[in-house]
Amino acid sequence: MNRTLPAVGLFAVLVFIIALNLRPVMAAMGPLFPLLQHDAQLSAAQLSLLTTLPVIMMGLAALTGPLLLRTLGEVRGIACGLVLIALASLARGVNHSAIMLITSALVAGCGIGLIQALMPAQIKRRFGAKAGTLMALFTTGIMAGAAIAAASAAPLATAQGLGLTLAIPALPAVIALLLWRVMSHHTTPVPDTDTPRSGALGQQRPWLLMIFFGIGTGAYTLVLAWLPPFYIQHGWQPEQSGYVLGALTLTEVVAGFVLAAVIHRFRDRRRPLLVVLGMILPGLLSLLMLGGEQAWLPTLLLGLGIGALFPLSLIVTLDYARTPEEAGALLSFVQGGGYLLAALMPLIAGMVRDRAASLDSAWVIMSAGIVLLMVMALRFKPQH
Repeated sequence: MNRTLPAVGLFAVLVFIIALNLRPVMAAMGPLFPLLQHDAQLSAAQLSLLTTLPVIMMGLAALTGPLLLRTLGEVRGIACGLVLIALASLARGVNHSAIMLITSALVAGCGIGLIQALMPAQIKRRFGAKAGTLMALFTTGIMAGAAIAAASAAPLATAQGLGLTLAIPALPAVIALLLWRVMSHHTTPVPDTDTPRSGALGQQRPWLLMIFFGIGTGAYTLVLAWLPPFYIQHGWQPEQSGYVLGALTLTEVVAGFVLAAVIHRFRDRRRPLLVVLGMILPGLLSLLMLGGEQAWLPTLLLGLGIGALFPLSLIVTLDYARTPEEAGALLSFVQGGGYLLAALMPLIAGMVRDRAASLDSAWVIMSAGIVLLMVMALRFKPQH
């Protein structure tokens, strides 16, 4: 009997649990915008910083991924990331002034960045040829955490107050930390049975992957930060807008699980990439045309498209890595530069929102970016 199988399964579950902690500190901000405006006197641009700053810190942490691997190591670095998320959430619960919210966004971003920089190398090391499936599970967990936070933030704040709502993400972070410390030493890496691929990446490929990831993640961060305020602007209640974002991110979770189940059938990733991009584009355009009406249509299209694009971008990047070390270095560059690029989108939308009554310009800019991604996707030929 193979005793490693239960350990591998438990580690996969743990990867999902940790991933649940990587978006609540951002996903709750949109539905809470009216309360944050009243209690903390936040402008739209300042609200955008609560998403932009963590994304910037994700990028900086990812760029220093190889250094983090050498100094902290994967196990200790992921534990430190969970500690930072818990501390940032507790600080927000005690003091939710504008300064504390922005400072805690930086701290939480550092923690999220540590985990996102180090977990792919850990997955590649432990799961070898199955890393693509586990990366899809990891990113699905990220979106599941966002769905829970988006749907529960406004009702919880109404029932229990803003302080408890902002502090509550500390609890699952502490639970994940304890499980990580207990379980991380009880699984063994699974050897990669694939034949190592030959050939160098070249100078252009990492940049292409980075820009692709950055623009695609920009769609995710834009929707995460500004979809609830968009519907509030069209007369929806904060709770209702949170349910829309929760439904969208739940749709992303479904798309992530489906992708994890079927991606091994697509050696050529270009076809699924074009399919999911072909969902995001009409989803963005439907926001322009429908406004606050028939929210189910953009919710479905954007949820399915973004939910599959995020893990697909990382899977395509992993396809070009031959070793765990190379995976860590390549993902550090792709995620680092990509997150810095993605951080611009919520900030631009916030500046637009402060100067105009509509977010339509932000949806138009993002639609143009998706068209560019369709062209770029054609260049991702399978590695042999």
